[in-house]
Amino acid sequence: MKSRIFLVMALAALGAFSVSPALAGKIVIKGSTTVLPIALKVSEAYMKQNPDVKISISGGGSGNGIKALIDGSTDIADSSRFIKGKEVKLALDKGAYPVPFAVAYDCIVPVVHAGNTMVNITMAQLKDIYMGKVKNWKEIGGPDRPVVVVSRDTSSGTYEVWHKKVLQKERVFPGALLQASNGAVAQVVAKNKNAIGYIGLGYLDKSVKALLVNRIQGSEETTLNGTFPISRPLYMFTPGWPKGEVAKFINFMVHPEKGQKYVREAGYVPLY
Repeated sequence: MKSRIFLVMALAALGAFSVSPALAGKIVIKGSTTVLPIALKVSEAYMKQNPDVKISISGGGSGNGIKALIDGSTDIADSSRFIKGKEVKLALDKGAYPVPFAVAYDCIVPVVHAGNTMVNITMAQLKDIYMGKVKNWKEIGGPDRPVVVVSRDTSSGTYEVWHKKVLQKERVFPGALLQASNGAVAQVVAKNKNAIGYIGLGYLDKSVKALLVNRIQGSEETTLNGTFPISRPLYMFTPGWPKGEVAKFINFMVHPEKGQKYVREAGYVPLY
């Protein structure tokens, strides 16, 4: 419900924007590696339609994107989590007013090596693994091999959601291998037959094996109907009501027949 409210707010706000022709220029986008594939596909399409506009995109994590928004070094911050109260305060202190736009939905899928015999895992088992309580896969019905825990660093919005929904705000096992991006997690898990990690839906491929969670597969359908337990909206934030080219880009991003069709192409779940 919360994410739906923010979506309505964002779309309503867009209706009030002036989208009169703006001077061609450059748009800078920084932040979440989860949102990165969406931003890349949509930006490519936008620049084809607007050849005088140049869009610069970089990852680094949701936290770093929001920091860039606060310090004024980006026009748009990609984030796979909602902005924190303390971040809003920092932004306001610097004269910025963060405005959220839901741009897609996603689910965070636990993944293991392709050779792992596990098929399903429960939320309780995931919590125990990431707290270091489960040391061997055989403890939860898997092969007799040690568990290698792969997680994200604390600047990651994906980590924030995992920390809240799976770990219930408990601390991650200190021996976990911390990675800076979804892609890095997938690579580590693909090369280590003992590993478990978690990635956004758009990063799933045949190099890793996705696990069911509570016997539910992470998919577009289970993300939208709320049955997959680790689902979330994805955001773009602007440092105030967007104007000019940024407003036009945001409108393009959330349009059902424009930017939203590239959301599905990127492997994520469109808003509509």
